[in-house]
Amino acid sequence: MDYFNYRDGRLYAENVQAEQIAAAAGTPTYVYSSATFGHHYQQLAKAFAPLNPLICYSVKTNSNINILDLMARTGAGFDIVSGGELARVIRAGGTSCLRTLN
Repeated sequence: MDYFNYRDGRLYAENVQAEQIAAAAGTPTYVYSSATFGHHYQQLAKAFAPLNPLICYSVKTNSNINILDLMARTGAGFDIVSGGELARVIRAGGTSCLRTLN
């Protein structure tokens, strides 16, 4: 599912016109879709449901506190590699899913 699409030649992020976002936030700016994050998480959860997995979001991928908060509310665990990443996850209200290298 893609929540970024064109309507009448104008780009929309979910139901908001990208031009409106740029006017309000300025440019350059990063635009994310909470619906896209949630949809992909649910697809993984459904596909692996028989295994009862802990699906972890890699904080290294994007440590934006709002994204971490969204993932925590979605039910994700977190893959962290530093104390700084752990602090961000805790600040976002998440729990950590620690991975160790052998």
